[in-house]
Amino acid sequence: MQRSDNKDGIRLQKVLSGAGVASRREAEDLIRRGKVKVNGSTVELGRRVDPDNDVITVRGRRVITDHDKVYYILNKPRGVISTMEDDQGRLNLSEYTKGIPARVFHVGRLDTDSEGLMILTNDGELSNRLTHPSHGVTKTYRAQVAHEFDRATFNKLRKGVELDDGPAQADRLHIIDEAAGQTLIEIDVHEGRKHIVRRLFDHVGHPVSRLVRTGIGPIKLRNLKPGTVRRLTTEEVGELYKESEPNPGRKKKR
Repeated sequence: MQRSDNKDGIRLQKVLSGAGVASRREAEDLIRRGKVKVNGSTVELGRRVDPDNDVITVRGRRVITDHDKVYYILNKPRGVISTMEDDQGRLNLSEYTKGIPARVFHVGRLDTDSEGLMILTNDGELSNRLTHPSHGVTKTYRAQVAHEFDRATFNKLRKGVELDDGPAQADRLHIIDEAAGQTLIEIDVHEGRKHIVRRLFDHVGHPVSRLVRTGIGPIKLRNLKPGTVRRLTTEEVGELYKESEPNPGRKKKR
């Protein structure tokens, strides 16, 4: 393990406690057990750190030490446009950020007719990680589509189809229900091309009548009501950073 005799900085256990990870005593135990890394290296008790520049992880999850950074999720209702302002006076995301004590921006978009999970933050690094396709962060949707599915259509979406801007595929499909000529289906995709889910289903002849994003990586919508905002926990933010960790060896998904 790495030992530091640097006299500058703040004791690591104090930083962990201040970030809400654990009490100081619990943080000391995590350090002793080798669960804490600074800039990729395991450290010993007594290490001092610079919270503004050092990258600290606990059990592989990034610890956010910048208290100016905020992280929220919103269940966007249908009919709301994914912008923070609109010169035509249409209902937009600013309606749901009035109680947030910082200026935030939205990570990615949902089209006006779609609804569900959106992340609101002022952390530019995390936003880039979650939206750039090279990081391969999974987005989960529930789609109500016309017609019942057959096995050939199911396999075609899993294998991949050619859209007008290149190949695309569903990383996972799960049929939840079929009734009255409609199918409720859950789909995972890792990319964020415009209207990608609707275009996939249109391509195979199953137009979408309702689309709800229920997950972004490890963060799930669960029982959050439409129009409601919730602050992410320290652990959830760490999970998002871990999920979106750059990995040069990762094969680009198709």
